[in-house]
Amino acid sequence: MTPARAARICCLLALAATGCGIRPTGVTDGGTAPSGISQGMRIYFASDRGPRGVPRPEVTVDQLDDVFKLLAGGPSPAERDEGLSSVLPDGEYHATAHRGHVTVTAPRLAVTSPQDQGTGQLVCTLARAEVLLHGTRPDKVQVSIVGEQGRAGPYQCQQFLGR
Repeated sequence: MTPARAARICCLLALAATGCGIRPTGVTDGGTAPSGISQGMRIYFASDRGPRGVPRPEVTVDQLDDVFKLLAGGPSPAERDEGLSSVLPDGEYHATAHRGHVTVTAPRLAVTSPQDQGTGQLVCTLARAEVLLHGTRPDKVQVSIVGEQGRAGPYQCQQFLGR
């Protein structure tokens, strides 16, 4: 094959490859890109697959201790019908935060297993509140529990999810 003929064949192949039949279009707008954290509070309840968050967009928290009232209220009737429940024992709870580290004081709480759903409810709900209150990145929030048998943790919410 001569060099001139090879060049023509290459040009024809290149021309054929570019003519795929799709016409160019203008730029399409996909909307605003998501940014930051999602809006609103989430409360975590026990389910057959581990803690599950439910949105409470109308709820605002002014301090971490507000979380305990929300958890004490339990799931709504519709959420109970979906198999959600609260397994967090009644008691006195108090939470403080410093640079993304939340400490829960619960004198009568016995953390029996680091992976129990009551601990998961507490850790994930407090982590969500910490994110909303102080803007801490969700993957940076750590929660420690000071209870009946000493200190447990620090835990992160993702340890309890997706089992």
